[in-house]
Amino acid sequence: MVAQWSQFDEVNVLASSANWAWPEAVRNIFKPRGVNLLMAEKTSDFVSIIASMRIHTAIVDVDAERPSGLATVKVIRLGYPRMPCILLTSRTDEDILGRALQLEAFGVVGKPVNMDILRELLNRLFVKKYNSNLFAR
Repeated sequence: MVAQWSQFDEVNVLASSANWAWPEAVRNIFKPRGVNLLMAEKTSDFVSIIASMRIHTAIVDVDAERPSGLATVKVIRLGYPRMPCILLTSRTDEDILGRALQLEAFGVVGKPVNMDILRELLNRLFVKKYNSNLFAR
């Protein structure tokens, strides 16, 4: 059996900011589980937040980041090669999926984001990487 996250541990997820309902929707997944959601607007924000605290996964919106979410993941990989990253994208074509594979993204979720699919992906990530069923139903 997979263990629940210890009540003494702090779980932090870093995600791209957005000017749509994304932050509130994702908070609905995290808040009931006691997960801290941090938001980053640009690549430098991702890097400074990751450098200052333990982040358990990064959710990067490929479309929202400038110059690109893929560039953000490349920069994250330079300093934190083992950081699990989930990509959100409006294009789930071969090019994006191939680039996500090269960057060793844990998963790619098409937009508009189905929150059940995102939660299930987070569950698989946390079971595999942290031996925790924090995101199980």
